[in-house]
Amino acid sequence: MHNFLFGIFPYIALGVGIMGSVARYDRDPFTWKSSSSQMLRRKQLVLGSVLFHIGVLVIFFGHLGGLLTPIWVFDALGISHGAKQLLAVVAGGIAGIMALIGGAMLFHRRWTDPRIRKTSSVWDIAILAMLIAQLVLGLGTVFVSLGHLDGHEMVKFMSWAQGIFTFDGAAADHIFNVALVFKLHLLLGLTIILVFPFTRLVHLVSGFAAPIRYLLRPGFQIVRSRRQTALPKRNANKSTTAE
Repeated sequence: MHNFLFGIFPYIALGVGIMGSVARYDRDPFTWKSSSSQMLRRKQLVLGSVLFHIGVLVIFFGHLGGLLTPIWVFDALGISHGAKQLLAVVAGGIAGIMALIGGAMLFHRRWTDPRIRKTSSVWDIAILAMLIAQLVLGLGTVFVSLGHLDGHEMVKFMSWAQGIFTFDGAAADHIFNVALVFKLHLLLGLTIILVFPFTRLVHLVSGFAAPIRYLLRPGFQIVRSRRQTALPKRNANKSTTAE
């Protein structure tokens, strides 16, 4: 079961997350949105959204860089495993608290306001609850990590993550003996990736893809004044009158 959850399930989650997102964008592009409710209880939305998004973005890029950067790169830069672990604990802890406070505000707003709840889908509430649970588990790992400030525990997760992306069949073995809270944190994270295409989270891809799409657009945009656009129409009317 351990090998399935942490050696096979990651590929299922990533496969569904990627292909499901592509299929949704191709089939239902008009559902690719966050369905904003900013007209209702705006102050609570703004504060909660800012805290939540800043915290989540810091955590996301911290995990992405921390787990997928080869270990030899940190060694070459002179960054010890202990220093990396301490940075992850401090930065991740602060960002996690920010995101948790913001997420709790957003969940309270969506759950308690009848107008917002009526316009919310089941997945809108479910994914927010899953993200809050993930943040709680993530903060729980901080307390465990404080007992492993030598950084060796972090190396296990780096080896696991990099093993998944290099198709290492023994990747799951790297985290066999880690604490249960870490395993729950990883499992819920993979589950969030699995359901990603079916939720409002897809709008995150737009935030990253829009600048790239703009730079790679096929040609220049042609802008004409209203006068230039109207001239052919008037000429056409004159021609019709003359005939």
